[in-house]
Amino acid sequence: MSAFASRLGLAALFAPALLAVSVTAQAYQAGDAIVRVGAVAVDPQEDSSNVTLNGADIGTDVGVDSNVQLGITGTYMLTEHVGIGILGATPFEHSINLNGVGKLADIKHLPPTVTLQYFPMHSASKLQPYVGAGLNYTTFFSEEFTSANKAAGFSNLDLDDSIGLALEAGVDYQIGERLILNGAIWYADIDTEASFELNGNKGKVDVEIDPMVYMVSLGYKF
Repeated sequence: MSAFASRLGLAALFAPALLAVSVTAQAYQAGDAIVRVGAVAVDPQEDSSNVTLNGADIGTDVGVDSNVQLGITGTYMLTEHVGIGILGATPFEHSINLNGVGKLADIKHLPPTVTLQYFPMHSASKLQPYVGAGLNYTTFFSEEFTSANKAAGFSNLDLDDSIGLALEAGVDYQIGERLILNGAIWYADIDTEASFELNGNKGKVDVEIDPMVYMVSLGYKF
């Protein structure tokens, strides 16, 4: 995990919790909608198979860089303690590196995630921690080899989309009548197979990206 992502993750989860817990008349209740906007970091915890060419192992695997984008989350409260959560963001951009060799390609992805959230605190508490579980769908696009690798014969890079488990933990802290400070962490089960060609030879690699996702944001309760 990158040092930046580690610091962002700790700030995301614990900074709001350092504020004192108090009670307000502005309760979380059924029908409330909370929208949050802020910085979101994807930090892949990747585990890659070795790359193969025409089925032959070439003896090295791949790595995936971290990236930060603008994120948006929403919660719709079904009851005082249960909500539906959604995570979205501007497209993440990652460099794919062939370990021991260098940068191989650039890709983009969108990871929309839907979770069922549980808020255990009294509905009128300013501090509202929560946990959630659900599904992540990740779609990859704009897969491009570097110019040097294209010149060397690499082409037709394609990454399969992924559906997997998503887990989250977060905390809302009410800082105004409707304004909310939020920090949150997700784990997403993202697995993909990347296929490509090298001078007519068929190549592929399986990657478990499985990122930790960290977000700090400002929210508004409708």
